[in-house]
Amino acid sequence: MTATTPRRVLLAAPRGYCAGVDRAVIAVEKALEQYGSPVYVRHEIVHNKYVVQTLEKKGAIFVEETAEVPEGSIVMFSAHGVAPTVHQEAAERKLATIDATCPLVTKVHKEAVRFAQDDFDILLIGHEGHEEVIGTSGEAPDHITLVDGPEDVAGVEVRDPSKVVWLSQTTLSVDETMETVGALKEKFPLLVSPPSDDICYATQNRQIAVKQMGEDADLVIVVGSKNSSNSVRLVEVALGAGANDAHLVDFAEEIDEAWLEGVSTVGVTSGASVPEVLVDGVLAWLAERGFEDVEIVKAAEESITFSLPKELRRDLRAEAAALSEK
Repeated sequence: MTATTPRRVLLAAPRGYCAGVDRAVIAVEKALEQYGSPVYVRHEIVHNKYVVQTLEKKGAIFVEETAEVPEGSIVMFSAHGVAPTVHQEAAERKLATIDATCPLVTKVHKEAVRFAQDDFDILLIGHEGHEEVIGTSGEAPDHITLVDGPEDVAGVEVRDPSKVVWLSQTTLSVDETMETVGALKEKFPLLVSPPSDDICYATQNRQIAVKQMGEDADLVIVVGSKNSSNSVRLVEVALGAGANDAHLVDFAEEIDEAWLEGVSTVGVTSGASVPEVLVDGVLAWLAERGFEDVEIVKAAEESITFSLPKELRRDLRAEAAALSEK
């Protein structure tokens, strides 16, 4: 690359917050406004380091297990959803609960319950240990088998090959999921598909935008945390689309200047749990190094919004006090 080679940034649209994440983060802020600190949150409300740190400063307390929440307190469940046993644990500890599960995850939970009631074997495509997978599996543990990619398909066994359905974690790569579905259909020709696509609209849109810019980018920077499934997938999608290099960073200062060597076009996007201020930081960092020309790569318009959890319309402090007196 010569000194006169133009440097540009391709900025993906849409990127960043999806409707479910926006709802969950606002729910924590509203709960703190209405009820004051502490409001406990079981697991990270969304998988983003900056968001969690910001909410902690405002008075949210993040815990791993329901047992860590003092009796008579308010606890919020994260956007990834929880198993029915967690609701039961909260009731036993006399906790007032706010359920910030993304409505699209709730949809998958309901599908799992319905197919289990019809005695189907449910093949859940997802990553072992992910909170969303744990929550969905807990809806019908006796009927659900986890399939963590095409390589798992050979070992899958079902009771009746004519009564088997697949569901999926909402934040996966669309291409990888369909590859797994294809392998499952080869093994189980009567495999039933869910009534609607489980992979979240926002996950799909962000992947489409990255595919569109990936083939033109020497380097793609994805803003997001390492425990964010959809952010990790964006790096994989960028490389699969033809980008020479792709990296995941939480903050601009994590970018290695060596990545820019020989680079004239940088693609930038962010995962569905990333606030725009972090993308602004990356764009400013790149501009300081000569990448001032920013072109938008638009894949879709997003206008979906979700209403806040209904529990925020009640006096949960009074409910928690009443529960603890029982």
